[in-house]
Amino acid sequence: MPAFPLPTSPLPAPNAPTLSDRLALRERPEGLPLLRQQWSELLFLHWAVPAELLQPHLPPRLKIDLHDGMAWLAVVPFQMSKVRTRLTPEVPGTNAFLELNVRTYVHLDGVPGVWFFSLDATSALAVWVARTFFRLPYLRADMRMERPSADLRQFTATRTHDGAPAASFRATWKIGAPLPPAEPGSLAFFLTERYALYTSNKARTKLYRGRVAHAPWPLSTAQVLHLESNLIEGHGLPTPAGKPVVHAGGPVSVELWPMQQV
Repeated sequence: MPAFPLPTSPLPAPNAPTLSDRLALRERPEGLPLLRQQWSELLFLHWAVPAELLQPHLPPRLKIDLHDGMAWLAVVPFQMSKVRTRLTPEVPGTNAFLELNVRTYVHLDGVPGVWFFSLDATSALAVWVARTFFRLPYLRADMRMERPSADLRQFTATRTHDGAPAASFRATWKIGAPLPPAEPGSLAFFLTERYALYTSNKARTKLYRGRVAHAPWPLSTAQVLHLESNLIEGHGLPTPAGKPVVHAGGPVSVELWPMQQV
């Protein structure tokens, strides 16, 4: 597919989140979380793309969240572990699996969050639960993460979900030096400090928001040594141009609240 063209002009951003709005979401939500888990071994791959190419792929009420006039598209592989509900202990065989998502950043009524184009996972149960109770576009996939050395990671994925577009991913990266906490307002803060997620019904006539709580991401530099992927193209999007902005991240302990219609 052709690469994303250069943007013509930034889209207007009505009710775009302020920095105060973004910082306020760091506060833990009221009530009790539904799920607890840990995210680790993340690789954040981010490409700047023209917002006008992503906006048509969203439900009408959601707006692309911009940083310096640009939208951002991400592919993120990681390890999920210590998965349990608020009321139950971890269940062996369902409490740890690999995940790989394609996402962008959006906002609604001043609340920034994540919109997922797809979330591939190795756990069939997790896929069923997420699709059934959270309306998230989870897909079954075969994945493997290898650790040849303390600072080297290799991740491979092949989608196996019936009826879903074929997709595969392969990456090797080297984890570098730890970074200081992301400065509020910085690009790293914009890309990684996300404490809400959005989804919709199949007709895209209803929107739902879920809250997430965790400590600010511990980030490190990272160097991508090899990358093969057609995940983005599988969503009808052209291949992003240029090299991605890369971070390694984790681990963080995470709490997730039930989805609520907004």
